[in-house]
Amino acid sequence: MLTRYKRSNEKIAMGLLSFMPKERNFKQLKKTMELYNEQADWQLFLWKVGDSYVGAIGIHIEDAESFTVHHISVIPSFRREGIGHKMVMRVEGLMAHRRAKPTEETQTFMMKCGV
Repeated sequence: MLTRYKRSNEKIAMGLLSFMPKERNFKQLKKTMELYNEQADWQLFLWKVGDSYVGAIGIHIEDAESFTVHHISVIPSFRREGIGHKMVMRVEGLMAHRRAKPTEETQTFMMKCGV
């Protein structure tokens, strides 16, 4: 189930985002979390299975026509179950009229999802 990130889940979100290669540096990760905490056009969503958060997807809403997927991460033990694909599809549904764009870091995965 996809849920919007809440500040009370910051440590969980940081743990999930730390699986992204560019977010392994703690200072960079803190800067990223500041964006999601302070900028309305940066939105983070968490994927929950049972009582556990197992994935995260972070976007930047560029304009009325597009948004960029900057982060997509799933705990290794839950990979290859389609969670990343489900997160992309659900976020696309929430952004209805906007087109999803990848970053260099998310491009390969987004292409697998058909975006």
